[in-house]
Amino acid sequence: MPQTNVAQTFSTFHEKLSNFIRKRVSIAEDAEDILQEVFYQFTRVNNLGKTVEQTAAWLYRVARNLIINKYIKKNEVQFPISYDEDDNTNFLDEITDVLFAEETTPETEYLRSLVLEEIKSAVNELPQEQREVFELTEYYDMPVKEIAKNTGVSINTVLSRKHYAVVHLRKTLKELYENVVGN
Repeated sequence: MPQTNVAQTFSTFHEKLSNFIRKRVSIAEDAEDILQEVFYQFTRVNNLGKTVEQTAAWLYRVARNLIINKYIKKNEVQFPISYDEDDNTNFLDEITDVLFAEETTPETEYLRSLVLEEIKSAVNELPQEQREVFELTEYYDMPVKEIAKNTGVSINTVLSRKHYAVVHLRKTLKELYENVVGN
Protein backbone atom coordinates (compact mmCIF):
# COMPACT_ATOMS: atom_id res chain seq x y z
CA MET A 1 0.00 0.00 0.00
CA PRO A 2 1.64 3.28 -1.03
CA GLN A 3 2.18 6.00 1.54
CA THR A 4 -0.37 8.26 -0.21
CA ASN A 5 -3.12 5.81 0.75
CA VAL A 6 -2.30 6.38 4.44
CA ALA A 7 -2.97 10.10 4.00
CA GLN A 8 -6.12 9.33 2.04
CA THR A 9 -7.30 6.91 4.72
CA PHE A 10 -6.63 9.51 7.41
CA SER A 11 -8.56 12.13 5.47
CA THR A 12 -11.47 9.77 4.81
CA PHE A 13 -11.88 8.34 8.32
CA HIS A 14 -10.49 10.98 10.69
CA GLU A 15 -13.73 12.82 11.49
CA LYS A 16 -16.00 9.75 11.68
CA LEU A 17 -13.52 7.81 13.79
CA SER A 18 -12.96 10.81 16.05
CA ASN A 19 -16.73 11.08 16.64
CA PHE A 20 -16.94 7.33 17.31
CA ILE A 21 -14.20 7.56 19.96
CA ARG A 22 -15.48 10.79 21.56
CA LYS A 23 -18.91 9.22 22.12
CA ARG A 24 -17.24 6.48 24.15
CA VAL A 25 -14.46 8.39 25.92
CA SER A 26 -15.27 11.19 28.33
CA ILE A 27 -11.85 12.88 28.44
CA ALA A 28 -11.03 14.77 25.23
CA GLU A 29 -7.28 14.24 25.58
CA ASP A 30 -7.75 10.49 25.96
CA ALA A 31 -9.99 10.42 22.89
CA GLU A 32 -7.35 12.27 20.88
CA ASP A 33 -4.62 9.91 22.12
CA ILE A 34 -6.68 6.90 21.08
CA LEU A 35 -7.37 8.40 17.65
CA GLN A 36 -3.66 9.06 17.13
CA GLU A 37 -2.80 5.52 18.24
CA VAL A 38 -5.29 4.04 15.75
CA PHE A 39 -3.66 5.89 12.87
CA TYR A 40 -0.19 5.12 14.21
CA GLN A 41 -1.01 1.40 14.16
CA PHE A 42 -2.47 1.71 10.68
CA THR A 43 0.69 3.45 9.47
CA ARG A 44 2.87 0.84 11.15
CA VAL A 45 0.98 -2.04 9.51
CA ASN A 46 1.25 -0.16 6.21
CA ASN A 47 5.00 0.32 6.66
CA LEU A 48 5.37 -3.42 7.28
CA GLY A 49 4.05 -3.84 3.74
CA LYS A 50 0.76 -5.33 4.90
CA THR A 51 -2.53 -4.56 3.21
CA VAL A 52 -5.62 -4.00 5.33
CA GLU A 53 -8.49 -5.39 3.29
CA GLN A 54 -11.44 -3.84 5.13
CA THR A 55 -9.94 -0.56 6.26
CA ALA A 56 -13.00 0.89 8.00
CA ALA A 57 -13.70 -2.29 9.97
CA TRP A 58 -10.03 -2.58 10.93
CA LEU A 59 -9.82 1.04 12.12
CA TYR A 60 -12.98 0.80 14.22
CA ARG A 61 -11.90 -2.56 15.69
CA VAL A 62 -8.54 -1.10 16.73
CA ALA A 63 -10.27 1.97 18.19
CA ARG A 64 -12.69 -0.21 20.14
CA ASN A 65 -9.84 -2.33 21.51
CA LEU A 66 -7.89 0.75 22.57
CA ILE A 67 -10.95 2.14 24.34
CA ILE A 68 -11.42 -1.15 26.17
CA ASN A 69 -7.75 -1.24 27.13
CA LYS A 70 -7.91 2.32 28.40
CA TYR A 71 -10.97 2.02 30.60
CA ILE A 72 -11.50 -1.61 31.49
CA LYS A 73 -7.90 -2.43 32.25
CA LYS A 74 -7.10 1.09 33.50
CA ASN A 75 -3.99 1.06 31.35
CA GLU A 76 -3.20 1.62 27.68
CA VAL A 77 -1.01 -1.46 27.35
CA GLN A 78 -2.80 -4.51 26.08
CA PHE A 79 -1.51 -7.80 27.43
CA PRO A 80 -1.45 -10.68 25.01
CA ILE A 81 -4.34 -12.98 25.82
CA SER A 82 -4.06 -16.68 25.11
CA TYR A 83 -5.76 -19.67 26.59
CA ASP A 84 -4.08 -22.72 28.03
CA GLU A 85 -5.12 -25.68 25.91
CA ASP A 86 -5.16 -28.02 28.90
CA ASP A 87 -7.55 -26.19 31.22
CA ASN A 88 -8.93 -23.26 29.17
CA THR A 89 -7.64 -20.69 31.66
CA ASN A 90 -6.44 -17.31 30.59
CA PHE A 91 -2.68 -17.12 30.22
CA LEU A 92 -2.33 -13.88 32.15
CA ASP A 93 -5.60 -13.56 34.10
CA GLU A 94 -4.06 -13.69 37.54
CA ILE A 95 -1.01 -11.58 36.69
CA THR A 96 -3.34 -9.00 35.11
CA ASP A 97 -5.40 -8.87 38.30
CA VAL A 98 -2.27 -8.15 40.30
CA LEU A 99 -0.89 -5.57 37.88
CA PHE A 100 -4.09 -3.68 37.17
CA ALA A 101 -5.57 -3.55 40.62
CA GLU A 102 -7.66 -0.48 41.38
CA GLU A 103 -5.12 0.79 43.89
CA THR A 104 -1.92 2.12 42.35
CA THR A 105 1.10 2.34 44.57
CA PRO A 106 4.77 2.97 43.79
CA GLU A 107 5.31 -0.78 44.23
CA THR A 108 2.60 -1.75 41.74
CA GLU A 109 3.89 0.84 39.27
CA TYR A 110 7.42 -0.58 39.58
CA LEU A 111 6.15 -4.15 39.29
CA ARG A 112 4.07 -3.19 36.26
CA SER A 113 7.08 -1.67 34.51
CA LEU A 114 9.21 -4.76 35.24
CA VAL A 115 6.56 -7.11 33.88
CA LEU A 116 6.03 -5.04 30.75
CA GLU A 117 9.79 -5.05 30.09
CA GLU A 118 9.94 -8.82 30.57
CA ILE A 119 7.03 -9.35 28.18
CA LYS A 120 8.62 -7.05 25.61
CA SER A 121 11.93 -8.88 25.95
CA ALA A 122 10.25 -12.29 25.62
CA VAL A 123 8.36 -11.20 22.49
CA ASN A 124 11.60 -9.88 21.00
CA GLU A 125 13.22 -13.30 21.55
CA LEU A 126 10.72 -14.95 19.24
CA PRO A 127 11.82 -15.94 15.73
CA GLN A 128 10.84 -13.23 13.22
CA GLU A 129 7.93 -15.16 11.67
CA GLN A 130 6.42 -16.07 15.05
CA ARG A 131 6.91 -12.56 16.42
CA GLU A 132 5.24 -11.00 13.39
CA VAL A 133 2.18 -13.27 13.66
CA PHE A 134 1.96 -12.75 17.43
CA GLU A 135 2.19 -8.96 17.15
CA LEU A 136 -0.30 -8.72 14.29
CA THR A 137 -2.89 -10.89 16.05
CA GLU A 138 -2.46 -9.62 19.59
CA TYR A 139 -1.40 -5.99 19.25
CA TYR A 140 -3.12 -5.07 15.99
CA ASP A 141 -6.08 -7.48 16.20
CA MET A 142 -5.51 -8.61 12.62
CA PRO A 143 -7.48 -11.73 11.66
CA VAL A 144 -5.47 -14.90 10.99
CA LYS A 145 -7.05 -15.23 7.55
CA GLU A 146 -5.84 -11.75 6.60
CA ILE A 147 -2.32 -12.48 7.88
CA ALA A 148 -2.22 -15.68 5.84
CA LYS A 149 -3.31 -13.84 2.71
CA ASN A 150 -0.80 -11.01 3.21
CA THR A 151 2.13 -13.29 3.97
CA GLY A 152 1.33 -15.91 1.35
CA VAL A 153 1.29 -18.82 3.81
CA SER A 154 -1.55 -21.10 4.82
CA ILE A 155 -3.89 -20.36 7.71
CA ASN A 156 -2.55 -23.48 9.45
CA THR A 157 1.00 -22.12 9.20
CA VAL A 158 -0.10 -18.81 10.74
CA LEU A 159 -1.90 -20.67 13.54
CA SER A 160 1.14 -22.87 14.10
CA ARG A 161 3.45 -19.85 14.34
CA LYS A 162 1.08 -18.23 16.83
CA HIS A 163 0.90 -21.43 18.87
CA TYR A 164 4.69 -21.78 19.08
CA ALA A 165 5.00 -18.09 20.00
CA VAL A 166 2.53 -18.52 22.88
CA VAL A 167 4.26 -21.71 24.07
CA HIS A 168 7.61 -19.87 24.08
CA LEU A 169 6.14 -16.89 25.95
CA ARG A 170 4.54 -19.13 28.57
CA LYS A 171 7.80 -20.94 29.13
CA THR A 172 9.86 -17.74 29.20
CA LEU A 173 7.46 -15.86 31.48
CA LYS A 174 6.64 -18.76 33.82
CA GLU A 175 9.10 -17.73 36.55
CA LEU A 176 7.98 -14.12 36.40
CA TYR A 177 4.34 -15.23 36.54
CA GLU A 178 4.98 -17.38 39.63
CA ASN A 179 6.85 -14.55 41.36
CA VAL A 180 4.13 -11.99 40.71
CA VAL A 181 1.17 -14.23 41.49
CA GLY A 182 2.96 -15.88 44.38
CA ASN A 183 2.38 -19.53 43.50
